[in-house]
Amino acid sequence: MGWLQDLLFKPYPAQVKDEVEHLLNELVQIGLRDDFLSERPGGGFNSDSRNIRARQIGARLNEIGALPLMEYAQRYVRRKSGKQGRMLAEHLEYAWAKIGDWMK
Repeated sequence: MGWLQDLLFKPYPAQVKDEVEHLLNELVQIGLRDDFLSERPGGGFNSDSRNIRARQIGARLNEIGALPLMEYAQRYVRRKSGKQGRMLAEHLEYAWAKIGDWMK
């Protein structure tokens, strides 16, 4: 899916637009501030060194729109994170392992 399709067709219902946009922006902030993966657990990272809040957001996005919304969110993080976008999108991919149908 390209950025134009993402712009025109949102993979979530209109009634949850505000919540989803808030969660997407929070994901970008988390990625830029803390990253989605850590070298060691502790603080905001679970025993697998994955960002706990990012996983909570991934689980909520999965509830709202399943895999299409999670894929959209990953692309959103990549686009909105500047030069770090590609790396953060890759880290998010691993941080969300085993949420819904993500990386099964």
